[in-house]
Amino acid sequence: MPVTLRKVSRQGLKSADEVAARAKRILKILDATMPHVRVELDSTSPLELLMATILSAQCTDERVNQVTPRLFAKYRTAAEYAQAVPEELEAIIRSTGFYKSKARHLIGCGKVLQERFDGKVPGKMADLTILPGVGRKTANVILGSYFAQPAIVVDTHVKRVSNRLGFTSSQDPDRIELDLQRLIPKAQWTLGAQRLLLHGRYVCQARLPQCDRCLINQECFWEGKVRHA
Repeated sequence: MPVTLRKVSRQGLKSADEVAARAKRILKILDATMPHVRVELDSTSPLELLMATILSAQCTDERVNQVTPRLFAKYRTAAEYAQAVPEELEAIIRSTGFYKSKARHLIGCGKVLQERFDGKVPGKMADLTILPGVGRKTANVILGSYFAQPAIVVDTHVKRVSNRLGFTSSQDPDRIELDLQRLIPKAQWTLGAQRLLLHGRYVCQARLPQCDRCLINQECFWEGKVRHA
């Protein structure tokens, strides 16, 4: 029977150096258990990943992957997104939720890419974040996955795991990104953050954390963690 722990030792969280040392140990464990990680949105180009990531807002990657084969078959270039008929696009992406605003973002992205970037997805944060529907999270997905730039993606899973592990005390994604940048060596930003994301998605879940099978349990001092009696 699971027992929720409300008070646990905060040892290991006494100084920035100790937090950094714990982060290093935790990332080493996650690296060993998840040596090969990738973004779980299916794509074959930066444009496809950009559109899929926009669709993933408030939606699961699994659902997005069910929608994108038809989407990518119909719209293959930025120009085709720019010229899309909203109602036709909405019909394809409807099941991802918030489909009207997402359709506007996809069309808007196509137009800006055509007008400012010759139809190609840019490889700079400042350029990506001027695209409709694109914030730092989406931009970091693109930069890390297709442009091989060190990039920390902060989604709901990374935010939750980072707070539970004591890597940050913030709920603001931009601040969390900065906190993680200080803890994780730059060369490990992309894969390290992706491992935290997948750990949150499959183990350190929001409602039912799988603490009994968590391989970093001994390094976790979260006051809400669960142990089995």
